[in-house]
Amino acid sequence: MGGTKMRIERLSSHQFEIFLTFDDLKERGFTKEDIWIDVDGVRNLFSDMMYEASDELGFELYGNLLIQVHLKQAQGMHVIVTQKSEDIELDGDILEMKVTLNESREMIFVFNDFEHIIEVSSYLLSISMTGGEVYYLDGAYFMLIEEDDLNKNNKEDVIAIMSEFSSSSIITSYRLKEYGKPIITSNAVKVIQSNFFKKR
Repeated sequence: MGGTKMRIERLSSHQFEIFLTFDDLKERGFTKEDIWIDVDGVRNLFSDMMYEASDELGFELYGNLLIQVHLKQAQGMHVIVTQKSEDIELDGDILEMKVTLNESREMIFVFNDFEHIIEVSSYLLSISMTGGEVYYLDGAYFMLIEEDDLNKNNKEDVIAIMSEFSSSSIITSYRLKEYGKPIITSNAVKVIQSNFFKKR
């Protein structure tokens, strides 16, 4: 099996999540824009994904499925699937899918080393970006950038700078804030500049 692969994780007996990068999406014949336009295609895509995920997790699909899709700026798609078992009056294989879609305005990048965050901060500062938050989780550092932090910069330009020093992360900001250790909770670039750049 070539290429990239979606990541699947069980959350509970009736809920699981799927992470799909934009490259994964492309391999399945979709662009980010298609998600908003090609409704039938998207239903088929999700149907395929549901069965792949259920096979991998040993998760039996039936009844009503609530599918929440969060499109992430730099990362791809985060899909949460909830099985509404109380709605089962049907036996057999009838699946009802309700899909909700929203686009996240935040970007999350993962760094192996805090030094790389210091390095990228000097580039961000040069385009007048001072915001951001930094967290530590599972042996890595994460920088969360909200749309307001972009300071009128084009997000593609910011993603290009960030990708020189980091990878885009499919973690959600909810999980980062819930389980990560906060290092700098606001104005990260500015804080890093005042603490690290002036030292010889």
